[in-house]
Amino acid sequence: MRQRRTVFFVSDQTGVTAETMGHSLLTQFDSLDFRPITLPFITTIDKAREAVGKIDQAALEEGARPIVFATFVNNNVRDAVRRADCLFLDFFAAFLDPLEAEFGRQSAHVLGRAHGMTDIAVYTMRINATNFALANDDGAQTRDYDRADVILLGVSRSGKTPTCVYMALQYGAFAANYPLTEDDLDGSRLPAAVVPYRRKLFGLTIEPGRLHQIRQERRPDSRYSSLQQCAFEVRAAVQLFERNGVPFLETTDCSIEEIASRVLERLSIPRRVRP
Repeated sequence: MRQRRTVFFVSDQTGVTAETMGHSLLTQFDSLDFRPITLPFITTIDKAREAVGKIDQAALEEGARPIVFATFVNNNVRDAVRRADCLFLDFFAAFLDPLEAEFGRQSAHVLGRAHGMTDIAVYTMRINATNFALANDDGAQTRDYDRADVILLGVSRSGKTPTCVYMALQYGAFAANYPLTEDDLDGSRLPAAVVPYRRKLFGLTIEPGRLHQIRQERRPDSRYSSLQQCAFEVRAAVQLFERNGVPFLETTDCSIEEIASRVLERLSIPRRVRP
């Protein structure tokens, strides 16, 4: 039986940083099962005591102390949560203390710097890029392709939309996507709508069996979701990419984060904002 441990992500802000860094570390322990609990906006001593109560309760129920990944700016709140029956790992303390020593000065200790709206221009760019991705999803319109940094090509359900939205939100990239239909796949030429933007094109492909599973959830037992149809579309899409010199990526075992990073790197797209 696999061992199960409760993991808390505790922060005086959204908890996104603690979640991201904590999950990255936990992936190295695939023999364990983890029960994740996020406790955001722990900004006062009273809220810290409530968090301690939840952590201690989990320790009592499971007979093993929880793991707590934390990001706290306020030292008093951090110290209060640290008293819980847990393994306490605070990312800010681990790195801010050495940085303060290196720079010879104290950090600002200001809440919200990482995920706030301290830079309105950057925030606006993210919003504009996201609006662009949504407006140019699945070939809904093509008149704005001259503004695109990248145009993703691929068969239906190959990961185009989530990748575009992620690149917009995280990096401010203007990403559109165009679906390859059977008419496109029957020939050897790129769809006319994307030909003028060849240097912006990037293809996504996927293992037919995985595509079959995804489509089965959308349209069960249809021709669209059949393994034979999925295999044909994937094979034809790869051939189309190869004939036309379109760089492409097999995404079956890739996370959205990895797909986005590889696309940006291959096409030398600048990361206008940072996560």
